[in-house]
Formats: sequence, structure tokens, C-alpha cells
Amino acid sequence: MKKAVGFACSLILGVSAIRSSARAQRPDKEAVSVDLLITNATIVTMDGERSIIENGQIAVRGDSIYALGSGPLFPKGTEAKQTIDAKGALVLPGFVNGHTHVPMTLLRGLHDDVTLDDWLRKYIFPAEAKNVTEDFVRWGTRLAAAEQIHSGVTTFADMYYFEDAVAEETKAAGMRGVLGETFIDFPAPDNKTNAAMLEYTEKFLKRWQGDPLIHAAAAPHSIYTCSARTLQDSAALARKYHAPILIHAAEMKKELDDSLKQNGLTPVQYLEKLGVLGPDVVAAHCIFVDEKDRKILAGRQVGCVHNPSSNMMLASGVAPVIEERAAGIAVGLGTDGPAGSNNDLDLMEEMDLAAKLQKITKMDPRALGAKSVVEMATIEGARALHMEKEIGSLEVGKKGDIILISLDEPNAVPMYDIYAQLAYALKASDVETVVIGGRIVMRDKKLLTLNEPEILAKAHEYGKKVGASLK
Repeated sequence: MKKAVGFACSLILGVSAIRSSARAQRPDKEAVSVDLLITNATIVTMDGERSIIENGQIAVRGDSIYALGSGPLFPKGTEAKQTIDAKGALVLPGFVNGHTHVPMTLLRGLHDDVTLDDWLRKYIFPAEAKNVTEDFVRWGTRLAAAEQIHSGVTTFADMYYFEDAVAEETKAAGMRGVLGETFIDFPAPDNKTNAAMLEYTEKFLKRWQGDPLIHAAAAPHSIYTCSARTLQDSAALARKYHAPILIHAAEMKKELDDSLKQNGLTPVQYLEKLGVLGPDVVAAHCIFVDEKDRKILAGRQVGCVHNPSSNMMLASGVAPVIEERAAGIAVGLGTDGPAGSNNDLDLMEEMDLAAKLQKITKMDPRALGAKSVVEMATIEGARALHMEKEIGSLEVGKKGDIILISLDEPNAVPMYDIYAQLAYALKASDVETVVIGGRIVMRDKKLLTLNEPEILAKAHEYGKKVGASLK
């Protein structure tokens, strides 16, 4: 870890007037043994008071935070199996990517600059039918894991096919995932009938119950690709196993218009009528939602995930994030799939765009501030996934999902406000070290759980294969 900006950190905290040495959460005064000790840290906790701790320490035992606070936490004789000197860095909870389709890294840039409906039906669905196999999904997931870890993402929510393979690769990479097997009303790459989808998903949900990293889910794609029965059957299966439900909702104007014409209801109202909505649902996009819809989503405790890059790239629309948050809806951030609808998995970019998109839409630079979008990438993202008791902030008892972001870069100095720096100046490439569940998965920008050269070579191979299949 580079040391050049230690003085700058002290100055920043003084200017920001955000300190919390008095809120140190300390263990017993006797010497203890911990698995990981992070020292000299500027800790951006994202706890309930949004405390920032200067000259802090974080101790991790097993997969959870054992203690954190300002100054030395332990007496002499305390042992740490691993230590990280965080001087010259910001220490945050890992970022939460609330919506994506990770194997689509291997379709990155396949066909851009078209509408969502054309992109899906004319390009992506045909390309997937020709190319997506379990092996494709494994390598795409490995590539996505490498990209996300490099950018500070520790938890992601995914919807795709062969999701059991996605789960295996996610766990092998040491990442945390809410992983949904897709239901869709046409033959998919992994399951050709609805009965097969139900059978596969039930086995998937059973297999991963109780896993510390993997939360298996059911993922009915949308109201425009799933019948009422498919939507209800998939939701019922998820609830049988107390599993999450992931779905695209109110993403495009055509979806709204078709639903009003066919169902006499908005997409949110239609899902409510079918009994799909509830506190186990994570709804991606939520663009075309009116006041009545927002009341339904808030009342049912549905988590929403805003995907600014995707919505802008596909010209789908602008989600009413400010109104959704005001209604009491937990709104997280997502990259969406890394093909056509975004092309990368950089959640720090989503923070920047989320704030600026609301500002220009409202014609008000105060519309959505830096602190709010950092919340959406961390604790609010965890709330949207219904996981705020486990992740999203650095607090004793929560999972040890921790990232270190370097302040020793030209774009990182000077710094007068930590949240503004995170939202508008720091980049994914500034992430240096990533810890997930107490396990160091990247240190000093070197991946420790993935063979990056092998993954990149395989991605090049798949690029040639996919390109050839479409000629």
C-alpha cells in the first residue's frame, strides 16, 4: 500500500467534519486472535449514522467483522493471521451490483445502438440460442468475477441460464451472489420447456440452501416474456424454499403500453394482481412507475435496482429514483448485462451516472447527491436485495466484505469531501484490495482466486467462436 497521502486523509476528515472515534466497537480487553486486521484505515462505514472513522482498525474473525474503531483496538499479545496496512486508502463496504447477467461478458459489444426490443429479439436471443452452453456460462462467469472484483463489487444479483454453474463459479471466485435461474416462455439454452425450468430450478434452490455465499433465486424474466402462469409458478416455487425472486419490471415504454392494452394495468399493478410482489422480490429498472405503482412497491417492500448506463444506452427512459426513494422504496444500483445494454460491470461508473442523470432530468444539480449514490451502491443496494442485515455497511457482526480504494492517484487528490470523491472522481481502477467474507480475493490489484491470464485467453477464443456463428 502506498503511503503518500496520510496527511491528506487527516485534512479531509477535518474539512468534512465527519469523525467517529467515540463510536468504536471494541472487543474484550484481553488479547485475542483474529483472522484479519486492517490498520491505519479511513473507514467509510455506511452505518446508520454514516460514521467515518479516522485512523481506524477493522478486525475480522471467520467471515464476519469482530471489531472496528479508532486507534489500537487490542492490547499487546493479540495475533492476526493476516494484516493489511490501509494508510493512503479509503476503506468501504464492498459494492453491491444489484442487477446483471454475468455470462454475457462473452457477448460484450455483440450489437449495440439499437432498441431494447430489437436488441433482445433480433440479436441476443438468437446469439444465445447458438452459443450458450454450460461451458460458455462458466467462462463468462469467471470473466465477470474478475472484472467485478477488480472494480470493488463483492455481491451481485444475476439472472441467466445454467445458473447452477454460475453459482459454482461465483463461489470458487469467493464472491457473494443472489443468483436467479431464468424462466422464459420459449426454449432456453438450458431448459426447453416450463416443466424442465421448474424441475431444474427446484434442484438449484435445494442445493444451495444455507450456503454462506450463494443465495439461489428464481428469476421470471419479465411480464412480456412470461405468461401469468409462468410468473405465478416461478414465484410459488421460490416461496416454497424461502428464496428471492428476481424480475425485470417496467423497463420500457412498449412494456407499459402493451400491459395497459392487454391487462388494463401497469406492469407493477399487473404483477400485484398476480400475487408476485412481496418482500422477497428484487425488481430491476422500475422506470415506468407512477405514484400508485410506487405505493404498491413500497407497501410490498419490493427492492428496486436502478441501471443508469443500461437505461441511457438503450434509451429506455429515466427511472424516478428520487420519487422512489421518497416513497420508501429501497433503490440499489446495477450495471445490467455487460453486452449491448452497458458493456461493462463498473458500479463506480453507475454511481456517477445515477447522480448526473437525475440532475439533468430534474434540471437541478441538487437532485441526487454524491452521498445518496454511494448509499445506493452499498447499504441501500443491500436493502434492495433484502440483505442489509448481512452486508452493505461495516459494522460488528456483519460480513467481512471490505474494499480498499487508493487515494494515491492523480485523479484522487486533492479531496475535500469523501462522498463526492467516491461518486465523481475515483475510478474502478483505483480499487486495490478486496476482502469477501474475511477472505482476501484481491490484494494490491492482483486476483488471488482466479487465473486472470487463462480467463482472458478463453474470452478471446469465445469471441472468435461467437462472431463466426453469426456470419
